Amino acid sequence: MNAYYMGIDMGSVSTNLVLMREDKSIAHKLYIRSHGKPVDSLRSGMEQLEQQAGAFEVLGAGVTGSGRKLIGALIGADVIKNEITAHAIAATTQVPDVRTVLEIGGQDSKLIWLQNGIVQDFAMNTVCAAGTGSFLDRQAGRLGIDIAELGPLAMQSQHPVRIAGRCAVFAESDMIHKQQEGEQVEDILRGLCQALVRNFLSNLAKGKQIEAPVLFQGGVAANPGIVQAFGEELQTPIIVPR
Repeated sequence: MNAYYMGIDMGSVSTNLVLMREDKSIAHKLYIRSHGKPVDSLRSGMEQLEQQAGAFEVLGAGVTGSGRKLIGALIGADVIKNEITAHAIAATTQVPDVRTVLEIGGQDSKLIWLQNGIVQDFAMNTVCAAGTGSFLDRQAGRLGIDIAELGPLAMQSQHPVRIAGRCAVFAESDMIHKQQEGEQVEDILRGLCQALVRNFLSNLAKGKQIEAPVLFQGGVAANPGIVQAFGEELQTPIIVPR
């Protein structure tokens, strides 16, 4: 029977599970939607993970994410860490000299400043939906496209339209207005990506300098349209860890 260390990220939208070998390499990983039911999601995830890996022994378990306390207590986790700490450790493991971490999840977003591997400051946005993955999900659904298509479509745009991104309600209203004016879907989506990036930086950076290397983490980092928009706005390469 194989033995692994287990990491669990119980987020507001997704449940992420990894099995790691002693050398910190990832043996198996799983991403599933939580659907507002963290315990059921974890149970389903564990069953799927066992189908992937076969029967295995857990050497130690660590939990992070918004549901970390509940899940950590439920499984008797060895380590329960907040998301800021988890992101910082993950980022410095991937890029030891990282200075800035951008993170956008389903319900909130974070900006973390590091120096010599130590968190110097951080900011979180838990209020404005316009800067989160759930908002992108909703807009993709409204336009009749899969969320996985949003980024690639946005990158096809040659003439992005400006979308008001300070508020989710105004952004959605602006997108509908642009559709009614006959703007192309890809131009609207690229404008949406740019608006989300402006919203993120205005709410979290608040004039503070963002230094390279810059890592982008969280579920929205899988959206190439947002990655492109951050790179254009910050004028620096954006690293998305594997």
